[in-house]
Amino acid sequence: MSRLRDTLSQTWLNIQSSLFPWLSEELGPLTEKQQELVTTLEVVRIEEFIYSSAGFPGRPPQDRSAIARAFVAKTIYNLPTTRALLDRLEADSALRRICGWERKNDVPDEWTFSRAFAEFSKYRLPERVHEAFIKKSYAGEIVGHNSRDSTAIEAREKPLKKEPIQKIAAKRGRPKKGEERIKPLTRIERQASGMDMADMLNDLPTACDVGTKKNSKGYKVSWIGYKLHIDVADGGIPISAVLTSASTHDSQVAIPLAIISNERVTNLYDVMDSAYDVPQIHDMSRQLGHIPLIDVHPRRDKALKEELTAENKRCRLVGHRMAEAIRYNERSTVERVNGRLKDEFGGRVVRVRGHAKVMCHLMFGLLALTANQMVILVT
Repeated sequence: MSRLRDTLSQTWLNIQSSLFPWLSEELGPLTEKQQELVTTLEVVRIEEFIYSSAGFPGRPPQDRSAIARAFVAKTIYNLPTTRALLDRLEADSALRRICGWERKNDVPDEWTFSRAFAEFSKYRLPERVHEAFIKKSYAGEIVGHNSRDSTAIEAREKPLKKEPIQKIAAKRGRPKKGEERIKPLTRIERQASGMDMADMLNDLPTACDVGTKKNSKGYKVSWIGYKLHIDVADGGIPISAVLTSASTHDSQVAIPLAIISNERVTNLYDVMDSAYDVPQIHDMSRQLGHIPLIDVHPRRDKALKEELTAENKRCRLVGHRMAEAIRYNERSTVERVNGRLKDEFGGRVVRVRGHAKVMCHLMFGLLALTANQMVILVT
């Protein structure tokens, strides 16, 4: 982690000592949000991941780099719609020039932004930028804890109407001599049996539907939309994310998410709540060389859960804390990231439709959050 801090510190020093003074001379004094935007754009370098239309026939598209920077600005300013972003670009000349347009007339129309966003969604632009940023930042580094959780994403879509499941009646009685009855594998069992990563992701449901979960007070709450599953490293740095239908159980995404995160960072502990207490998830964590710290689900082993609760109570009475309990408290990191994504980076207001566009919108916010959190660690 020291090498990562040194790199980020040097980058932040260059931004403060060179870039901010130069921009202040050109644009005037920068506001706090403008400084945050400049820092984010300088750290993630999103323009390096956008194709160039030079040399191709046909009408050249509007400057996609400037539009991509504008969408990053939209998440940092927490603007609800593209129309609000365009109004802000028209009124704020400094913001407009930071994004890449000199005059008001240079800013494209709203439908051009819409077409560009569709392209970014199709080619997974913010996802690719975030992946490259994480791999570059954590090259040669070791992460202590990888905390995993999901959060509800409300969308303005019509939920998918599910077809009734027709259950095939099982044969009654004991099987005949030589008869072999094969029980179909569950999704988690198929994932653990060696599925390809692309097949794992394609097997997950992605349509908008209705999700239900219990809140902190034990009451059931429902929403229409999706569910974002996130892995977060120490310090509140998002490592990877997968978007599924709202009704998808957390445990069904744990194995592919763990493999994706393992390709980007090297971590020691996998920290999860009781929703992930499944034998295949424990085994996969160990296969990847990690130590799983997963809260015991009472339905799976009620006696063990009661024993651990009693042991923790005895430890508190004598003023002792188990090492596993201390490490498990790191799981609150992912909950804080979920809260910041929704409150500060546009995760609570989703105005696009369809899995690809919703994921693109969320990843723009997650990319800005990642850069912001890394800068916070070194300042």
